[in-house]
Amino acid sequence: MTEGHGFLFSEDACRAHADLLLGSYERLTGKRIPGLAPTASPARALFGASFALVSHGVEEDPVFNYANQTALDLFEMTWEQFTALPSRLSAEPVNRDERARLLARVSSHGYIDDYSGVRISSSGRRFLIEDAVVWNLIDGRGGYHGQAALFDKWSYL
Repeated sequence: MTEGHGFLFSEDACRAHADLLLGSYERLTGKRIPGLAPTASPARALFGASFALVSHGVEEDPVFNYANQTALDLFEMTWEQFTALPSRLSAEPVNRDERARLLARVSSHGYIDDYSGVRISSSGRRFLIEDAVVWNLIDGRGGYHGQAALFDKWSYL
């Protein structure tokens, strides 16, 4: 999986991040991620899913550390480009204050399932995401690892 998609981390890291994404989602929402094909490899299922899935780390200015293929296509970026992008830059400057309020709401409640907002691809193409689930990435010991977002509704503006 890592070589074919230009991933910069190992197969074990892919599995661990998939477990973190799935486990955090289930612990916080009480549900499994919908629309995920059953497979022996959750990392492959997440990467190839029809919904967009992204996450960022815990840096002071958080940088994306994951995007599945649907998200990479939507943002018109390679894995290397996307995982070097501070997550705040996925929104236009006018929408960054609203994005900051969203992330604060997620931090205090653990997750939200009603986020909508405008994002921008690398070519400048704007798109509206709707009804996104955004959640904290919390491991089984309660350690905080950032935030993730999943959405399957978007329209180009």
